[in-house]
Amino acid sequence: MEIVGAVLEQSGAEPPFAASAPLSVCRLQLDTPGAGEILVRIEVAGVCHSDLSVVDGNRVRPTPLLLGHEAAGIVEMLGEGTGDLAVGGLAVGGLAVGDRVVMTFLPRCGACAGCATGGRLPCEVGSAANTAGTLLGGGIRLHRDGQPVSHHLGVSAFATHAVVNRASVVRVDRDIPAEVAALLGCAVLTGGGAVLNSAKPAPGETVMVVGLGGVGMAAVLVALSLGNHVIGVDGVEQKLATARDLGVTETYTPQQLLDAGVRAPVVIEAAGNARAFETALAATALGGRTVTVGLPAPDARATISPLLLTAEARTIIGSYLGSALPSRDIPLFAELWREGRLPVEKLISRHIRLEQLNEAMDALAEGRELRQLIVFGPETANPDTTESETTGPETAGPAAEKKENG
Repeated sequence: MEIVGAVLEQSGAEPPFAASAPLSVCRLQLDTPGAGEILVRIEVAGVCHSDLSVVDGNRVRPTPLLLGHEAAGIVEMLGEGTGDLAVGGLAVGGLAVGDRVVMTFLPRCGACAGCATGGRLPCEVGSAANTAGTLLGGGIRLHRDGQPVSHHLGVSAFATHAVVNRASVVRVDRDIPAEVAALLGCAVLTGGGAVLNSAKPAPGETVMVVGLGGVGMAAVLVALSLGNHVIGVDGVEQKLATARDLGVTETYTPQQLLDAGVRAPVVIEAAGNARAFETALAATALGGRTVTVGLPAPDARATISPLLLTAEARTIIGSYLGSALPSRDIPLFAELWREGRLPVEKLISRHIRLEQLNEAMDALAEGRELRQLIVFGPETANPDTTESETTGPETAGPAAEKKENG
């Protein structure tokens, strides 16, 4: 079938990306799903730092590449063998046409050593497929002018439709709005998973979050939903104000944090740079845990005092994708949303059109937005016809209504 999507022609373009235009919206051909695969009509896709890191060249991926990995959509076709399966020892039910699914950016084969760790380590097979730009089974289903176009993290969500491996999605009930469901698969799974699975704070224990982007704010929301006292740290005052709006009562810039000498037993670093990691480490209390979920540039280096770790009995924990099992954790986050305890819709800062992705990458790089969402509709199938951009309170949509009634 023919689809419309945003293709990254080459990594490492010079910012501003609105001028260099590394992403181009074009028509592509999408194969029907193979064995173990499904066809999904994309409803909503989020713009994430993992997308930006490929655009700016910090993460090397084969190009041309159909970008995007945080999304929700509707199952339109099932390939052979997409019934029940087990991931990490957890049974996963079958899918049906019409189901709403959350896309996840690290499919799990269920059989490798990484999959045997309950989410602590990534799937070896899924990681290799993501690096190669293929689906979990090794195939490529995208083409343009007869030439293959690589998949991004097994998803390629910046398009009207996607063919993905069954292991790349988690079914959610239709009462979970698409805009909420999309964020559960990356921002919430990564930031919230770091709280649940890696930090594991005791009830009432203070949790500090350094770096208040989409993932960091998701960690804030999950920590608040569990009843923990939360401290927010970021160099951008607007993000600190947003954190206060979400219910955080104690916020600092990194310099203010240093001057005040504030420390916490649990500190989550979600900024993805070496200085933020050092800030998080310095702010971790005696016997505390520093959890790092950010993805800095491969050549970034931080300074650590081994003596400090020993003398203060500190622990540093790396958490990739929130050390999560999507099939286990996404339903939990969905239930917290239903209960009104996890207002995920508050992470949405702007709606954009597919054609605005280059500008959206600039906004993300400059720290001006939390989560920008592309909402796909019939007009998206024609790249020459688009709806106007919407911002502000309208972005809350049905999720806000559910929260108020909930």
